[in-house]
Amino acid sequence: MHTRKTILVTGGAGFIGSHLCERLLDGGHDVICADNFFTGSKENIRRLVGHDHFELVRHDIVNPLVVEVDQIYNLACPASPVHYQSNPIKTIKTSTVGMVNMLGLAKRTGARILQASTSEVYGDPEVHPQREDYWGNVNPIGVRSCYDEGKRVAEALCMDYHRQNRVAIRIVRIFNTYGRRMHPNDGRVVSNFVVQALHGEPITLYGDGSQTRSFCYVDDLVEGLIRMMEQVQTTGPINLGNPVEITVKELAERVVAMTGSSSKIEFRPLPQDDPRKRQPDISLAKKYLDWEPKVALEEGLRKTIAYFKGLI
Repeated sequence: MHTRKTILVTGGAGFIGSHLCERLLDGGHDVICADNFFTGSKENIRRLVGHDHFELVRHDIVNPLVVEVDQIYNLACPASPVHYQSNPIKTIKTSTVGMVNMLGLAKRTGARILQASTSEVYGDPEVHPQREDYWGNVNPIGVRSCYDEGKRVAEALCMDYHRQNRVAIRIVRIFNTYGRRMHPNDGRVVSNFVVQALHGEPITLYGDGSQTRSFCYVDDLVEGLIRMMEQVQTTGPINLGNPVEITVKELAERVVAMTGSSSKIEFRPLPQDDPRKRQPDISLAKKYLDWEPKVALEEGLRKTIAYFKGLI
């Protein structure tokens, strides 16, 4: 028998959060979407506003939130370098002070809380592919540390609230995710390449393009988040991402071909601490969640290109 839950999604107006809100509403739940709109967009959730079981709260989790909920998905945090480096202190406060506030809410209400962590906790990895028992290679004082170290502290806080206060936690480490509703100016490779290709502008490639990434379509990721929240075997952390690895240069060439663009590739200097390799080991996701990505890169890119064409 279906049990209707009241579920809080922080960062619910963001790229991933808006898709998650939709899925939870479709699943018959009451959804509270909290977002401060630093990177989230009202456009992402426009179709949900007015739904009987959807509530939008403009809120920054750096401040306590008093609601009664059964589950919390904590997705609040800018996730692209352009955005998280634009206000690094704000970014790290979201992952530390904000995390304490959300864990405090979970403790008070008895809610289960899922923390959306990141593959960036692995830094520029010396182990490949990345497994959850790898502790990472992160620069603690670099330009990316506001995000990388903030997310590492958030994981530590989750584990401490779990051990000390018996808070029911779930931790997922999200690898590169793409799809419709990505912000066109978020500086991530998929959105960058697609927007540049559609405009016929040069494709900006940082470094020599040999660095690798593994791209997971947003629908697959949301399925993984929900499965992680609902299972009772593990707290995580569990990697969620696509194990199919591709070089950034290959991705650029594929986007140019799929858009029929005349864009040429331009090489730029590699940013500080940019990871050379990124590929998840998803053995634990298969074991505990019976999850692996279903959407191939070609299909996902086709949908994403169609979305950006509609915007442009």
